[in-house]
Amino acid sequence: MNLPNALTTLRIVLAPVAALLLLQPDARSRLIAMGVFLVAAFSDLADGALARRRGEITDFGKLWDPIADKLLLVATLIPFYVITQGDPRLARIPLFGNIGLWILAIFFGREIVVTWMRTRAAQRGTVVAARRSGKYKTFAQNVFIGSMILWLAYRSAVTSGEGSAPLGPGWDAFHGWFTSVSLLIAILLTVYSFFVYLNAFRAPARGSGG
Repeated sequence: MNLPNALTTLRIVLAPVAALLLLQPDARSRLIAMGVFLVAAFSDLADGALARRRGEITDFGKLWDPIADKLLLVATLIPFYVITQGDPRLARIPLFGNIGLWILAIFFGREIVVTWMRTRAAQRGTVVAARRSGKYKTFAQNVFIGSMILWLAYRSAVTSGEGSAPLGPGWDAFHGWFTSVSLLIAILLTVYSFFVYLNAFRAPARGSGG
C-alpha cells in the first residue's frame, strides 16, 4: 500500500461519511461534510500526480481510482436529490429549482456508459486514455458539489433558526446563482466529455474495420 493508493482508499472511505453527514438536518453536520468533501476532492488531485512522480502506478490504482471518483459523486448527488425533494424551500436554486432525477441521470448515465465502453474496449485489447475533457468535467462537478454543500448548510441554518442571514439577500442571490451556473457548466461538460469519449471509442473500431 503506497501513498497514492492510500489516498485512493481514503477517498473510498470518506464517500459514505460525506453522504451520512449531508443527510443530517443541521448546518454543522453539513459544514463538516464540506470539509470531508474537500479532503476527498484534493486527494483525487494528489494521488494520480504522486503515482506518476514516484513511479508508483499500480493495478490497484488503475482500478480503484475511477471507482473512488464515482463513489464520491454518488455520495453527494443522491443526498442532494433526497434533501431538495424532501424540503423544496430549503435548497431551491435559480434556473433549476430542486436537484431532479434528470440531473442525476445525466451525471450517472455518463459514468455508466463510459465505464461500459471502456470495458468493451479493454476486451478488444484497446486502452482509451483519459481525455482532458473528462478532467474538466470532474473539476466542474466538484465546484458545483462544493457550492451546493455550502448552500445546504447555509439554508439549513437560516430555516431552522440556528442563525439569521447575516450576509443579506445579496449573498443569497450570489451564492444561489453561482451554484446554478456551476451546475449548468458541469452538465454541459459532462455531456461534451461523453461525446468526446464516444468518438474515441468509435475510432479504434473504425480502424479495425469493426
